[in-house]
Amino acid sequence: MKDIDTAIAGYIAGLPVERQEPVRKLCKTIRDNLPTGFKQVMGASPAYVVPLERFPAGYHCTPNTPLALMSVVSQKNCITLHHFGLYMNPALLRWFTEQCAQQVSTRLDMGKGCVRFKKMDQIPYKLSGELVAKITVEQYLDFYQKVLGTRAKPASEKAKKSR
Repeated sequence: MKDIDTAIAGYIAGLPVERQEPVRKLCKTIRDNLPTGFKQVMGASPAYVVPLERFPAGYHCTPNTPLALMSVVSQKNCITLHHFGLYMNPALLRWFTEQCAQQVSTRLDMGKGCVRFKKMDQIPYKLSGELVAKITVEQYLDFYQKVLGTRAKPASEKAKKSR
């Protein structure tokens, strides 16, 4: 864990000065509210994953990679919180957008699973912590496996079954 903390500190130190404290605070908020079973890692940016020890199948596109729940990325014009649970869980998305409308004075800037914060003084840290705590590893894996189960099978698999 100490190596990961050092790597994240290095990532943050390489950011523009005005981004360093917001990213540091957002990462701390996530870590403080991260349910048991998820793990903090450092790739291109700080990320929070289901470790392979817990879910050996890993991410379906790259099976030897832990399944990501979320990450914090400093981009050109914003800090982005990617939360894949928002993408897969309509109830969680609904809760989050309703809470943003009540708690945040700026318009929500969001993609399918990413929230973009353009004003560093407007990042809803408390709400971000609540979001993190809303989903357990078991719930996340359940959503993930259900979503994968509903995807269309590749044509090659369909052809094998019809023989």
